[in-house]
Amino acid sequence: MSISEHAAQLLGRLAAGNCFGEPVTLVAATKTRTPAEINEAIAAGITDIGENKVQEFRDKFDLVQGGNRHFIGHLQTNKIKYLVGRTYLIQSLDRDELAAELSKRCVREGVTQDVLIEVNIGCEESKSGYPLSEAWAAYERIRATEGLRVRGFMAMLPLAGSEEEKAALVKDMRALFDRARQADENIRWLSMGMSGDWELCLGHGANMIRLGTAIFGERHYPGQA
Repeated sequence: MSISEHAAQLLGRLAAGNCFGEPVTLVAATKTRTPAEINEAIAAGITDIGENKVQEFRDKFDLVQGGNRHFIGHLQTNKIKYLVGRTYLIQSLDRDELAAELSKRCVREGVTQDVLIEVNIGCEESKSGYPLSEAWAAYERIRATEGLRVRGFMAMLPLAGSEEEKAALVKDMRALFDRARQADENIRWLSMGMSGDWELCLGHGANMIRLGTAIFGERHYPGQA
């Protein structure tokens, strides 16, 4: 199927919402994808796109026609200047140092940046983010940080583990999300679910998913045959 067909099919499947009947936001993960591919997905109804690399975000920004621009990858503090004021949502706020530098830039430019707090739900050394046990305290700190507006949480499920174990992790994140939402009217999104596990995540309370392969097909890197 074409990109347009994949996008239309997914949007149709998501129309009923998550397990709570809440609307689901589909973010197209566009790492290595060309502006033409991204524009095809947008023309098919995709409203949100997410980049993992700041350089790709910059290079494609003016070539992509519309769409809410998300940043979903690990963010170095020296790259903040390229995103603040141009990014609909930074989903990967994973440490206090980054929050402090984002705040400085936002205050300097007179903007408020919407962010998701990244939680390392599987306690994996290969992933960044706050441990779940520290996520609430991090939320309270970042919520009080000038120039930042917390809109929810983001997490990635570990590859290892049973379906039951993964479902329990999503439920833990949903409990954190619900607690924050009761305290803060700005809380809107629980971003969990990628091409291999999005159905499980929606089945236990996520309301934003990040899909690349499911929309665009297998990823081809530069130099790959």
